[in-house]
Amino acid sequence: MLTVVSPAKTLDFESRVATRKCSQPKFLEQASRLVEHMRTLDPGDLSDLMDISPDLAELNWRRYAAWRAPFTLRNARQAVFAFRGDVYLGLRAEQFGTAELNFAQKHLRILSGLYGVLRPLDLIQPYRLEMGRQVAVDGAASLYEFWRETLAHSLNEDLAAQPQKRKVLVNLASNEYFQSIDTGALAADVITPVFKDQTGRGDYRVLSFMAKRARGEMAAWIIRNRINAVPALKKFDASGYRHSEAESSRERLVFLRERRS
Repeated sequence: MLTVVSPAKTLDFESRVATRKCSQPKFLEQASRLVEHMRTLDPGDLSDLMDISPDLAELNWRRYAAWRAPFTLRNARQAVFAFRGDVYLGLRAEQFGTAELNFAQKHLRILSGLYGVLRPLDLIQPYRLEMGRQVAVDGAASLYEFWRETLAHSLNEDLAAQPQKRKVLVNLASNEYFQSIDTGALAADVITPVFKDQTGRGDYRVLSFMAKRARGEMAAWIIRNRINAVPALKKFDASGYRHSEAESSRERLVFLRERRS
């Protein structure tokens, strides 16, 4: 079983990291080509491309100018500790011990517009490049087109290395990032957990902030409990969520949480 999550726009390259264990991104060559393209853009171009403020555009222009390989612990940081969005607040990787990090390295993947796909301990340098942006490189019209076949092939390799007969990809990524994978080329069953919260009217809906945090919590729960089969996923109960058999299907596992008084 392999789990995929999205990256985050918010980064943390300052706080202390408890481990020096690290690895190199698999697709640094492709990332380098993307960086070279991004360096041809000025801050105004970046602002328009990414729909960000002039200050953020200037920051990311400087990031691309400073981006250099090789990556070391002096100029880069392990991906799972570098991202600081809602998913990662739920993941709480800073609380993982050695055993959890080792399991995560084999079973968790982070999709990325710049790096393609990352293992948790892969080193990265600061960047911002959402997967949905129209970046034309190497004949591809977008990042989706640039990464699509590469990501499916890489995930298939990781899945093939796992001992379970049934290959399963747990999709805890956002739609923007999961669309970058050619699912038709995946040699695995795709299972997508969905998290719904009860509203004041009594119905259940996906609330973006809550759902992002829950995706991180499920990823952490999978890692801590060494989950490797679909039936076990249904036992997830962090933060009050409970699996709903009635609302679920073979490919879609729905978890509901009652409104807190």
